[in-house]
Amino acid sequence: MAANELGSQVLFSVGPLHVTVTVVTTWAVMAALTLAAWLLTRNLRIGPGDRQTAVEGVVVAIEEAIRAVAPDHAERIQPFVATLWIYLAVANLVGLIPEASSPNRDISATAALAILVFLSVHWFGIRALGLRQYLKHYLSPSPILLPFHIIGEITRTIALAIRLFGNIMSLEIAAALVLLVAGFLAPIPILMLHIVEALVQAYIFGTLALIYLAGAMQSQHQSEESKE
Repeated sequence: MAANELGSQVLFSVGPLHVTVTVVTTWAVMAALTLAAWLLTRNLRIGPGDRQTAVEGVVVAIEEAIRAVAPDHAERIQPFVATLWIYLAVANLVGLIPEASSPNRDISATAALAILVFLSVHWFGIRALGLRQYLKHYLSPSPILLPFHIIGEITRTIALAIRLFGNIMSLEIAAALVLLVAGFLAPIPILMLHIVEALVQAYIFGTLALIYLAGAMQSQHQSEESKE
């Protein structure tokens, strides 16, 4: 768990484009997940073995969690939310690798994820009911509330990015400081704390994204029902 630098180090540059450690780590996580998805989903059978049963168990658990929040739109948003959960869990755990750091201790990475959630909320809302109908909920219950709706959208996106960045950065710094003081006398508790906290932060970020998506779609659904 490297915690010697708070910023992201530039590894090399291609013209004006700087490729940082965060970018390379993110690429590595995405490549690893892609390879794992290919290995785990090939040769699927009706009578599943242990590996397929475990994978199906994870998929069913994620599907049920999403369906509990957004029962009418679970199939539509499941690929996005599930991908977000799995990516964040793996990315947060990268800090367990010696001399490596989670990409989510870089504010630029968490800001990109928060912006992705921000855009996805509107994308799924517009796809569900169309642009005109979707935009109407910003004027509900009164057009006077339009500025507050806009401010709310912006502030919750900023909070989403800062929350994940702050928690992962503080987690890796705290773990590094304890190891610096105690050496390897207390490695197991620190590793357990890191794993639990990394998974909790991934769950919180993904759940907030799910709530934002469901909230936008539900507001449209309620708006339609009120007109009927």
